Amino acid sequence: MDGEKEAALAALQAKFDQDPFCKFLGITLVELRPGYARLYMDVTPSLLNFHGLTHGGAIYALADAGFAAASNSHGRAAVALHVSMTYLAPTSTGTRLWVTASEEKLGKRTALYRLAVEDDRGELVALAQGVVYRRNDFLLEGLSEEI
Repeated sequence: MDGEKEAALAALQAKFDQDPFCKFLGITLVELRPGYARLYMDVTPSLLNFHGLTHGGAIYALADAGFAAASNSHGRAAVALHVSMTYLAPTSTGTRLWVTASEEKLGKRTALYRLAVEDDRGELVALAQGVVYRRNDFLLEGLSEEI
């Protein structure tokens, strides 16, 4: 990847790092490249449901943050059209959850992503698939082509 594209990815990562909802939940983006993102979130007592397990909404929010990062990583604005998630294993306080968002198919107007949420032992906690609509506008001023 050339220096200009690396700088654009770094600028996109800085933009994602300022997301207020992710900051509120403690979601951290650790890797970003075109069509790929890896993020984590530590499960705290405030993220539990009444069963004492990680709330499905918290797991979904982590997956959605990965989806947003990966789908916007080309520099072109992308917005969710559909997400389907299956929950596979429970977690609780003290667990670090990781999401790996990877592009399965990139089209001109839509793109498909696989969102795998795992615990800190590598056990699959949830698996989702998401589709985005790729808009014509770019996320960074001065960016006129995809990364």
